[in-house]
Amino acid sequence: MIDPKLLRTDLEATVKKLTTKGYLFDSESFNQLESARKSLQSSTEQLQSQRKAQAATIGKAAKAGEDIAPLKAEGERIKQELEQLAGEYKRVQEQLEALLMGVPNIPDDSVPEGNSEDDNVEVSVWGEPTQFDFEAKDHVDLGVGQGLDFETAAKITGSRFSVMSGNMARLHRALTQFMLDVQTREHGYQEVYVPYLVNAESLRGTGQLPKFEEDLFKVPGDNDFYLIPTAEVPVTNIARDRIFDAKELPCRFTSHTPCFRSEAGSYGKDTRGIIRQHQFEKVEMVQLVEPTKSTEALEQLTGHAEAILQKLELPYRKVILCGGDLGFSAVKTYDLEVWLPGQQKYREISSCSNMGDFQARRMQARWRNPETGKPELLHTLNGSGLAVGRTLVAVLENYQTVEGKVRIPAALQSYMGGITEL
Repeated sequence: MIDPKLLRTDLEATVKKLTTKGYLFDSESFNQLESARKSLQSSTEQLQSQRKAQAATIGKAAKAGEDIAPLKAEGERIKQELEQLAGEYKRVQEQLEALLMGVPNIPDDSVPEGNSEDDNVEVSVWGEPTQFDFEAKDHVDLGVGQGLDFETAAKITGSRFSVMSGNMARLHRALTQFMLDVQTREHGYQEVYVPYLVNAESLRGTGQLPKFEEDLFKVPGDNDFYLIPTAEVPVTNIARDRIFDAKELPCRFTSHTPCFRSEAGSYGKDTRGIIRQHQFEKVEMVQLVEPTKSTEALEQLTGHAEAILQKLELPYRKVILCGGDLGFSAVKTYDLEVWLPGQQKYREISSCSNMGDFQARRMQARWRNPETGKPELLHTLNGSGLAVGRTLVAVLENYQTVEGKVRIPAALQSYMGGITEL
C-alpha cells in the first residue's frame, strides 16, 4: 500500500506519478473520505477535551458536596457521542483503506514511460542469439517423444498442464537443484521450505488481493486458502508482523515451489508447450533490506538471476519495464529475456523487482533503526532465479542438434549423472 501521507501532502504530484502505470486515481472519493476523516477526528478531539474538563468539574463539585447527577448525565451523553463518532471514524477508515488497497505502487523516477511491453527499454545483452545451419525446432517438437507429454496431462487434468518422464523429468529436477545450489552456495541465500497454500491475509500482504483474485485458484471450503501463484507470497510473509534487528539485514531467502495461476485474461496466448501453464515451478529469491539499500539490492538480485543464465550459457537480454508494463506492487522491475531459437525471439524467464515499502506497509514488516531506536518499514524485493519450466525450454531449444537430440549444458552434467545428451 502506498504511503497515505503522499496523497495527503501532495495529491496532484502523486496522482500524476500513478498515471505512468496507466492508473487513474479517484481523487474525488479520496477527498470526500479524507474530509470526513478529518471532520470526525476534529469532533472527537473536541469531545475528548470536553470529557476531560467534565471529569475535573465533577471532581470539584463532589468535594464541595454539590449535586453531581446532572454533570454525570452530561458526561454519559459525551461518552455515547464519542462511541458513535468512533464507529463512524472506523467506517471511514475502512473505506479509505479499501480505496488505497486498490492503488498500485508509485514507479521510481528511473522507470521509462510507456504503455506496454513494446515500450520496455533494453539495458544490456549477454551472448549472441543461437543460430543453426538447420531449421531450429521448438521445445514441443524436441520434447515430445523424449518424455514431454501433453496428451496424458490433458487426460489427467486438462489444457495448460504437462507430464514429464525419464530423463526429461530428470533434467527439470537437475535445473531446480542447480539453481538452488548457486543461490545458496554462491549468493548467500537461505533456503526455505514454505506452504503451497496461503491465507487471504498473506495475499493481501504481497498485493495479489484484492485486485487480482481472478488470477488465483481458491480452495473450496471455509478455510480461506489459496494455492500460491508464486513463492514470493509465503516467503515474503515470513516478515509479516515482525520487527527485525538491523544486524539481521539483509535477509536473503530462496525457495523452490510449484506455482498455480488461472491465467485469466490470457485466453489463446502461448497455448503451445510449457511457456504458460496453470502449474509450473520456480526458484524464487526474496530479499528484506534497509530502505536506503534497496536500489543497490535490486541490481544485485538481478545479477543473481543472470548468473544462472550465464552458467548455462544461454543468450539473454535485460530490459527495464516501462510504467505501463510495471507490476502492481513494484517500484522498478528488470525482466530477463532468454533467446529461444524455435521462436526466433527473446522471451521472459525472470522478473526482478524492488517493491519499496509497499508490501511492508501492508504486512507491517519492520526493522529497528539503531539511529532512532524506533521500528521502521523494511523494503522488500523478489525475483525468479529462475522459472524452471522456461529454463528447460531454453535449454532444449538452444542445445538442440541437427539429429533432433539435445546436448546437456556442462553446468548440469554432474546433476544428470554424467549424461551428456538427450
